[in-house]
Amino acid sequence: MKVLKFGGTSVGSSKNINKVISILDAYAKESKVVCVVSAVGGITDKLLLAGMQAQSKDNAFKATFQIIKDVHFSIIKELNPDNSSSILNYAEEKLNELESLLNGIFLINEISPKTSDKLVTFGELLSSFIIAETMKNRGLSAYRKNAQELVVTNANFTKAEVDYSVTNANIKDYFSSAKENITILPGFIARSTFGEQTTLGRGGSDFTAAIVAAALHVEQLEIWTDVSGMFTTNPKLVKQARPIETISYQEAMELSHFGAKVLYPPTVQPVLDLNIPIHIKNTMEPEAVGTIISNEFVASNNPVKGISNISNIALLTLQGSGMVGIPGFSKRLFETLSNEKINVILITQASSEHSICLGIEAKDVEIAKTAIDITFENEIALHKIDPIQVETNLSIVALVGDNMKNHQGISGKMFSSLGKNNINIRAIAQGASEKNISIVIEETDVKKALNTLHEVFFESITKQLNVFITGVGNVGERLVEQIKQQKKYLKDNLKINLRVVGLSNSRTMMFNGGGISLKNWKEDLSNGEKASLEGFFENAKSLNLRNSIFVDVTANKDVAGLYEKYLRESIAVVACNKIACSSTFSNYKELKRLSLKYNAPFLFETNVGAGLPIIDTLSNLIASGDKVTSIQAVLSGSLNFVFNNFNDTTKFYDVVKQAAAEGYTEPDPRIDLSGVDVARKILILARESGVTMDLEDIENIPFLSKAGLESNSVDDFYQTLIDDEAHYQSLFASAKAKDCQLKYVAKFDNGKASVSLQEIPKGHPFYNLEGSDNIVMFYTERYSQQPMIIKGAGAGADVTASGLFADIIRLGNN
Repeated sequence: MKVLKFGGTSVGSSKNINKVISILDAYAKESKVVCVVSAVGGITDKLLLAGMQAQSKDNAFKATFQIIKDVHFSIIKELNPDNSSSILNYAEEKLNELESLLNGIFLINEISPKTSDKLVTFGELLSSFIIAETMKNRGLSAYRKNAQELVVTNANFTKAEVDYSVTNANIKDYFSSAKENITILPGFIARSTFGEQTTLGRGGSDFTAAIVAAALHVEQLEIWTDVSGMFTTNPKLVKQARPIETISYQEAMELSHFGAKVLYPPTVQPVLDLNIPIHIKNTMEPEAVGTIISNEFVASNNPVKGISNISNIALLTLQGSGMVGIPGFSKRLFETLSNEKINVILITQASSEHSICLGIEAKDVEIAKTAIDITFENEIALHKIDPIQVETNLSIVALVGDNMKNHQGISGKMFSSLGKNNINIRAIAQGASEKNISIVIEETDVKKALNTLHEVFFESITKQLNVFITGVGNVGERLVEQIKQQKKYLKDNLKINLRVVGLSNSRTMMFNGGGISLKNWKEDLSNGEKASLEGFFENAKSLNLRNSIFVDVTANKDVAGLYEKYLRESIAVVACNKIACSSTFSNYKELKRLSLKYNAPFLFETNVGAGLPIIDTLSNLIASGDKVTSIQAVLSGSLNFVFNNFNDTTKFYDVVKQAAAEGYTEPDPRIDLSGVDVARKILILARESGVTMDLEDIENIPFLSKAGLESNSVDDFYQTLIDDEAHYQSLFASAKAKDCQLKYVAKFDNGKASVSLQEIPKGHPFYNLEGSDNIVMFYTERYSQQPMIIKGAGAGADVTASGLFADIIRLGNN
């Protein structure tokens, strides 16, 4: 004999009920079937709502009742278009009883637990009758047996306790002679030893099925729902969640206790004692494997079986020096909560005995606080303990697995991964069995926490990066296109799932927490919301995604001013914008400090040499214990381009215009030609070498004409280049006469730095530096005679974008 249970969603519409009937028909061809059904989806809630409305003298109960009636009549007619009269007559009769009951509640302005039980039984009585009669109309051997005639309980209304001796005897006796192939039983409902209607509480339909399965000693209990088994975590919050094929009873109970809605823990008990497996199946996908819950051990490389959570949790903390060494505080605390019928979900106590912390449902917090403060009124008045502390808007996240106790480092991986993503843990509880590690966190961090932990324990081969890019102009556009081109390669070869979730230019911005499609991103961005620097940050913060990265592809001071905010939210910062790292030394050090404190990397490789690994190389030298003694460098790709193309047959104005058109200079070329840009770069290298220095400490020897230096706008500046052509030709002529090349050189030596245009003789490493290339020579204690040289393209949109991309990938490999 087979025992199957179908939940509310499975019988929530005529379409789904037809699927249930097809499944039962197929099973009945092989053996007899007992089918336990819930009320039509949502009906139990509507019954309770109608009862509350009637109790409150709210005439809205009549409208709610009409909805209940319409739902059932609609399903009956859709299932039985040609033969529905007898079913409609029964439904009409039961619904008339329901209406009379609601009217009675309205009149007396009261609903007792006993009346509440009678009220909610209508759901299962109606659904089971409709399904059984529909099957009969289709020629199937089916019969509805009222479970109230089989399951006997005490009179503890709303959550009655089963009398197993009587119930088991009833079930065995009835099914020993049942002739029909399919028996439909309403779940959840029962009767007391005095014949009163009772219910089995939350998860009662599953409980009914488990009671029948245990009484009949079947080989397996099947619970059919709207998902394909128990999942590694909540699939609504984690897209990568997947069904668990096999799981132990204890693991299933732990996951169910901590929020997995597929199974309610008491359901397991009747079959647990008899080692009867439970198979969770999907009514919508009958062919799916589902989840088998049993005592059979299945070897697995992953000690974690699932991650679950409970929302709407409040944390209560009782603390005070008067608790230390004094027995009885815990007893009084839990006895107080027990008297108020408040369930304690999580408990943790410091070894100092100075405090006890416990988690309860948020809805009970006011009652709990009042009761506890009254219980400990005397101790509070004497300042032996503090008034109870309450924290709300919390959730519990639990890591579950039978084999966790045999693996080292589970807690470490859990806490470190959450810490890297700025998820603060308010409380921790771990049983001695080590099958469950539970933490309390902010409600707003639940999605990020579940995704983070799922990635660590179930998707360790692939790391997801969520990127927010502001400044998608010349360089930014190239970066987005490089990401689009390399997305598949990163996933296949580096196991990095790189998603762009935020984009902004100076006019508009857009966001998509699931990832922006890069197919038509320019068009989509043009239709986005109005751009705002603060708005961009607030969106990145509120999305609260794991492994978030903010990429600054601007030269904007205000954008650089927001780095601190991003780092404080544990959002990594990748920047080609030099303003932050060349600002005051105190701000530079503060950003470095925040990066370490909040586990948010701050990478700015492109600040100095576009795509060249200059800062990374310098960092590795310092980390290995080497010390920089001197730096000589050509650090401006734009200036190198200008002086490599300027001669006595060209005009300086034309060369600068060409450099701007090809993307080598900043939008304001004065930043490059004044030497400020190079000064910022040597400042950054000096600071990364360990030197305390500010921009004012760098000697900047200008080569621009006096008028060029004093120009008030970009247009005025370009005019000075035309007017002062003779000045620039004289610079070229002087170098040519000495057979030298003009190069703009940055130097750092003995704690001092300078930038200036220099005449470089033949044989010098800088002499043949072509195009927009950069070159850096590091002299260190280890490289004292021959410097370490880094040379290559140091400007241009593509190489700068590739430098930013490299920093992003570096974070993915971290």
